[in-house]
Amino acid sequence: MKILLILDPLASIKTYKDTSFAMMVEAAGRGHEVHFAPQEGLMWKSGRVVVEHVRLHLLDGEQRLGNPAFHDAHWYRLELPPHETPLADFGAVLMRKDPPFDMEFVTSTWLLEAAVREGARVFNDPRSIRDHSEKLAIAEFAQFTAPTLVTRLMQQIQAFIDAHGDVVLKPLAGMGGESVFRVTDSDSNRNVIVETLTAHGHRTIMAQRYIPEIRDGDKRVLLIGGEPVPYSLARIPKPGESRGNLAAGGTGVARPLSPRDREIAEALAPELWRRGLLLVGLDVIGDYLTEVNVTSPTCFQEIRQQTGFNVAEMFLDALERAAGG
Repeated sequence: MKILLILDPLASIKTYKDTSFAMMVEAAGRGHEVHFAPQEGLMWKSGRVVVEHVRLHLLDGEQRLGNPAFHDAHWYRLELPPHETPLADFGAVLMRKDPPFDMEFVTSTWLLEAAVREGARVFNDPRSIRDHSEKLAIAEFAQFTAPTLVTRLMQQIQAFIDAHGDVVLKPLAGMGGESVFRVTDSDSNRNVIVETLTAHGHRTIMAQRYIPEIRDGDKRVLLIGGEPVPYSLARIPKPGESRGNLAAGGTGVARPLSPRDREIAEALAPELWRRGLLLVGLDVIGDYLTEVNVTSPTCFQEIRQQTGFNVAEMFLDALERAAGG
């Protein structure tokens, strides 16, 4: 197949840990053509959705996986000049652009959705990406969640803090642990934190009861094609931190799924796959589901390095089946 990945700039990719890179290496190893386009390469032109893209050749692909010694940006060769191709002409299109989930991202999903109507095979499904709030999605599966409040009313948030004593406050559109605060009922900064996060009551945020099991890790449980990956990556906070995100300095430790992890994963996986969400990253702390990530889930390389389980292989198997490759 010709596989197109819509990504952030190539120079920003850290090949020793990047999940999109692991996908590319697996795809190229199977003989698929790998093509790259930035988000701005998408356009509607002459009555069709087309993309300005380049074919990508990997340099030392397998050797770079999991190897931080390869820290340079010279991991690819491009076939120039760029080409314009209808999205429907690719065997598969992978939307792997990281948030922010802004209007440019939404516009991209509109274009990708139009391409699907023209016959393009896009993963994850663009309508499902757009309609799926990674934070608010847990409301559909409330039986698995800790006590949670979503509001912009500051008095409601203050009452929630008083009721639970120890809570986590976070914006709905963040990633990587950005602007996530742990707040207690005795915190002298609680008022200013609430005011800042809600923009004085003009921005909706999420409050969740603090889950002490975060000390054992914020587990990333991956779903691929409606099936759970048998290992999670527990992202353990560094000392003095309450965020396990790798971007916030957490340490990733791969573990077999616990019975509760598997219960949550098997309950959600079939429905999410029915919506065209080929790859999903569930966040589980202790026994509680905290987020359902669908934009650009990660952790493929860390799981493979520590367990030997090739997540990218499982992903390409599912992609080939879904795309008819």
